[in-house]
Amino acid sequence: MSKTFSAKGFVLPHSLPVIVLDDCYHFPGCHLPLFIFEDRYRRMLDHALHTDRMFCVGVSNGDDDVLPVTTAGLVRASIKNPDGTSQVMLYGVCRVRITGWAQLKPFRIALVEPVLTQHAPLSVLRVLKSRALALLPAPTDDSCSSMLQMRQELEEMDEAEAVCDIIAFHFVRKKAALRMLLEECCPKRRYEKLISELEKAK
Repeated sequence: MSKTFSAKGFVLPHSLPVIVLDDCYHFPGCHLPLFIFEDRYRRMLDHALHTDRMFCVGVSNGDDDVLPVTTAGLVRASIKNPDGTSQVMLYGVCRVRITGWAQLKPFRIALVEPVLTQHAPLSVLRVLKSRALALLPAPTDDSCSSMLQMRQELEEMDEAEAVCDIIAFHFVRKKAALRMLLEECCPKRRYEKLISELEKAK
């Protein structure tokens, strides 16, 4: 058994399996649906389900490399289809930094450490949270009910830092901006970057 460390109430292993995808940025506090069909990732999922029920989505950086910061994900649901593929719902636990590789084949297993969040006054984050929520796009006829429900839930959330990540995951589309928001360890600067992206989209 590897040593473990704690992060936001979860006990995380020092190494996590990684599925490598292009431009798929997962954030803490967010649910990411995945369709697992490649043989190596079927094996990865089996490994995860029989150990800690956790893996990461690594973003490809070209040249067979993976961006260093990702999100440790917990498998909340996994349904195996008759053909061996699986539908998975992955919940983001916390940011982690990849420090090396324990295994590359048949699937990657990364050595990880938590990304420590810098302190920011809660009063400042609450003001930034309100500014970000005010910049969310108006709901369309098709999305009206779900958008209004999400906005209400975000307004009622006490953890302003988590709200920033959820808004980024659902409303930011530029890949460079998503990378910047995921890698930023200061929640105040993260909110400022998020607000800038939301203003550009107006």
